[in-house]
Amino acid sequence: MSITLEDSKRTAIASKLAGIKEVQNLLISNEEKLITACNDQEVRHRLSKMLDDDKKNLGILDTIMVQYGVAGKPKETVTMMVDEVTKLMDGSELTVYEKVAHHESLKHEQFMSGYLLHKAAQVIGADVEAALTPLNTVNFENRAHEEQLKGVIELLGVRELTGQEANQGIWARVQDSLAAFSGVIGSAVTQNSDKSDMNIQDIIRMDHNKVSMLFTEIANSNDPQKCEEYFAQIYKDLSVHSEAEEQVVYPVVRPFYGNTQELYDEQAEMKTMLAEIKSMNAADGNFKAKVEMLKNAVQDHVRQEESDMFTAIRNNCSDEQQERLATEFKTAKSKLQEQLAPAK
Repeated sequence: MSITLEDSKRTAIASKLAGIKEVQNLLISNEEKLITACNDQEVRHRLSKMLDDDKKNLGILDTIMVQYGVAGKPKETVTMMVDEVTKLMDGSELTVYEKVAHHESLKHEQFMSGYLLHKAAQVIGADVEAALTPLNTVNFENRAHEEQLKGVIELLGVRELTGQEANQGIWARVQDSLAAFSGVIGSAVTQNSDKSDMNIQDIIRMDHNKVSMLFTEIANSNDPQKCEEYFAQIYKDLSVHSEAEEQVVYPVVRPFYGNTQELYDEQAEMKTMLAEIKSMNAADGNFKAKVEMLKNAVQDHVRQEESDMFTAIRNNCSDEQQERLATEFKTAKSKLQEQLAPAK
């Protein structure tokens, strides 16, 4: 049985994600330059807030790409565009107003790219949708930034063309449009909490939700080929998840969580079950029964982690430690995913 699930649609999404990340780095670079170039304190303040959001959203994109688990490279056209815009932003040919206008266009393109990925994930599969869910926060903030940048463009443009100040009330109109946008888009783009960083509990819970989606896909499918593909993703995700936990998380919690050895033992049992199912044909009448047994074992393991272990982490680790664990866990997962990736 194959141990990867990387059809053309999933590979295309991986490439799109890589492109979005490259543009996100460009947005951060632009905002740093615009803050330096602009003398207006209100504009600098708003750009600084956007910069904080975009740095946070870069971390969210890294999380999504690891959670998705399929590596991709941005299209060459994206890389070329980033190089061209970087030269324009570094040069003196454009005024600050014109540079902000270019930046607003990029924000719109970034929002549309993220929103289309969100909609495409709903079509491709529940596991993809689960992996890309955090993208909703990035999408919402990019769209909100668009509206704020319209106010900046109006203020700077009127000042550049007339030498006078624009009509007061620009920011009030921006806030009104943001409020209206929030109401309209709420059903499609969901905001997450205001936390600037995900902690280890957030990341592990995302993994749990994704594998739960995959188990549901197998249970609801009568197509052996689809079942094999979904199990292939379960195999890959659980293998990487369990190994990363054993490398990063369990050694940290062992001093204050008395059931750590039980978690190791449960994962050893799950690895044995994964290997057994991997050797089976999905058309075998016992295949789904074995998958169901694995699902039950995973659910028991998840319940212990999300109730007891998560509580122990909250009670014994600072917010900073919990966020650092999340970063180390993602790094470990990324390296393990590279090892499992098929040779090119």
